[in-house]
Amino acid sequence: MSKSSSSEIVCFGEMLIDFVPNESGVSLAESAGFLKAPGGAPANVACAITKLGGSSAFIGKFGEDEFGHMLVDVLKENGVNSEGVCFDKDARTALAFVTLKKDGEREFMFYRNPSADMMLKDSDLNMGLIKQAKIFHYGSISLITEPCRSAHMAAMKAAREAGALLSYDPNVREPLWPSAEACREGIKSIWSSADVIKVSDDEVEFLTQGDAAMADEKNVLSLWYEGLKLLLVTDGEKGCRYFTKHFRGAVEGFSVNTVDTTGAGDAFVGSLLCSAAKDSSILEDESKLREALRMANACGAICTTRKGAIPALPDNAAAQKLISGSP
Repeated sequence: MSKSSSSEIVCFGEMLIDFVPNESGVSLAESAGFLKAPGGAPANVACAITKLGGSSAFIGKFGEDEFGHMLVDVLKENGVNSEGVCFDKDARTALAFVTLKKDGEREFMFYRNPSADMMLKDSDLNMGLIKQAKIFHYGSISLITEPCRSAHMAAMKAAREAGALLSYDPNVREPLWPSAEACREGIKSIWSSADVIKVSDDEVEFLTQGDAAMADEKNVLSLWYEGLKLLLVTDGEKGCRYFTKHFRGAVEGFSVNTVDTTGAGDAFVGSLLCSAAKDSSILEDESKLREALRMANACGAICTTRKGAIPALPDNAAAQKLISGSP
């Protein structure tokens, strides 16, 4: 494909429309109205990066419909390079209805049968964009069906061969897979290709079928493999834990008024990848890593204080304010 302009961090996968109820704590059936919010974890990460002053691109496929064009506009408005985006005239842009429970946690109902993001093919890939990336970031939803799975594998291989750091946030969405077992197997099928992996405490429990609590570190460490540079476990408002070959520890989170947890993990990842793109030594230097994770925790916390993912992503000033205002 044609030569592309450069972006330090390339995010691959799905972008969709989240429909979030106007009021929290009601079921989808009870909700009188919905807020239309752009979403999709890899796209959220791409926007989180640019909001923090980093350089990102998004690679994915949309329906040739109003929602698809709206999402590309959202990428452009957020300063994300959209040269890796393509359109499918036969499939619709994916939709998700997200129920917010009383505590701001979420339940999902997806409309993708099949959606355009699932129809991305190897031949759709903008290889120029992938090969110049410092960091290539992806999730697991793009592994569920063909042809997108093969495109995902080809993109990952090209990024790896070009020397990019590979970042994986599986973002478990069990309802999209045929079964829980298929979900675990699919997510683990590319596990040992990544340099950096981020999972939530809930995802550790799901993937290991054991408790992710501090007392049971062996479940977390069962996810470690030789060659991994950094394993991160996010523990919600408690903060996060980090594991490398040479050191491990925890960084405390921030207490905020949580409204909607959508996108918090993506804000966290976007912030960390921004730090890694600026200085790759954070993966070997514990004090630098802790500083980067404090920033990432602040970004994740701020993101929970507003509804929707992309509109709630913080900039550097907001994150620094939260950090400096805490002990």
